[in-house]
Amino acid sequence: MTTPIKSEPRAPLPFLGLACAVGVSTIYYNQPLLLEMSRTYGVTPGHVGFVAVATQVGYALGLLAFVPLGDVLERRALMMRMYGAEAVALLLVALAPGLSWLIVASVLLGLFASVTHVALPIAPDLVSHEQRGRAIGTVMTGLLLGILLARTFAGWVSGIHGWRWVFVVAAVMNAAFVPLMGKVMPKLPPKERLLYSDAMKSLWTLFRTQPLLRESSIIGALAFASFSCFWTTLAFVLHSHYGLGAGVAGTFGVVGAAGALVAPLAGRLSDKHGSRWVVSVGMGLLAVSYVLLWVEEAARLSTTFHILALVVGVLVLDVGAQMTQVANQTRIFGLVPSARSRLNTVYMTVYFTGAAVGSAMATVAWVHWRWNGVCCLAIGFIALAGLRHVTGDRSAGGRHPHVAEEDLLLEA
Repeated sequence: MTTPIKSEPRAPLPFLGLACAVGVSTIYYNQPLLLEMSRTYGVTPGHVGFVAVATQVGYALGLLAFVPLGDVLERRALMMRMYGAEAVALLLVALAPGLSWLIVASVLLGLFASVTHVALPIAPDLVSHEQRGRAIGTVMTGLLLGILLARTFAGWVSGIHGWRWVFVVAAVMNAAFVPLMGKVMPKLPPKERLLYSDAMKSLWTLFRTQPLLRESSIIGALAFASFSCFWTTLAFVLHSHYGLGAGVAGTFGVVGAAGALVAPLAGRLSDKHGSRWVVSVGMGLLAVSYVLLWVEEAARLSTTFHILALVVGVLVLDVGAQMTQVANQTRIFGLVPSARSRLNTVYMTVYFTGAAVGSAMATVAWVHWRWNGVCCLAIGFIALAGLRHVTGDRSAGGRHPHVAEEDLLLEA
């Protein structure tokens, strides 16, 4: 049995978007830097690719371990502690003396970067039910810009000072965010008085009793696996084909950032047409993007036209990924309002497990079959996501909107 407590005061949505951007960016700095890291440690791209995998595995573990605390503890203090721990993890990455140490530090980096998804579930609490999609879209804009511009930041800073300085500067940014969070954000108590053990037990109950949560999680994981295929191998493509370095790979993040601006539109479309419709459009765009990326490679275009074709492909890829993600989160946050942090835990743990699998398999595909293998793999992930989507519940979402916290705990 839980005891309702006073709901949290309102907090500014743009600041929540900034909080998400600062938190999530840390797990993407390494992607355009993999070639530089491989030279530092004298290993092959196939080996150093597992640095990106380690970061995503750590992130998935952090989502599972820390994000449920958002339904248990006061969230402002929780987020401040996690930003401080993230700053320490970033310094450990910067100082890693060997590849094994770098992989371990990358796991820790991903672990504490899960602070992003302590912040994100606050957004729908700040608006009416009818505006839930718009609120999530606003905060997701910050999160997605963090994901994409992280690569740009990493590529540019490494080009001037080397890859280790990327993580030093990021550590300072995260450390500065600790007092900023305390100053800007109000206290954010949980909606229910709940033990951590009960919150963890209810994760399985949520997954088991919410068909829409299972469907959204699987679709999200497969879509993000396909998205990760491109970004994990982009630096390899640019270097092997054109001799271009981390700075150029990072600059593609600016292109993707333009696609991220579709997030508020995706939220409004979810409110207007329903999330299922937006998921359909998003996955269609993902498929189109990989067809474009694959065809332009097979066409053997000149360097200039190849780069332009990549730009178009990246834009379509990012728009499709953002539409799918915003729609998925809009619909899961409507299931059990008092358990939004735990709903997000289940969804994002599965989601980033998909990212880790996509990155690992894309690295293997690149080593053995180069770009053809990467594109085939990504399209395969999208096809599986489409199959799950078309066989999903076409009713009012297949959800149980009136599930109470007490029911979750009794079933757990």
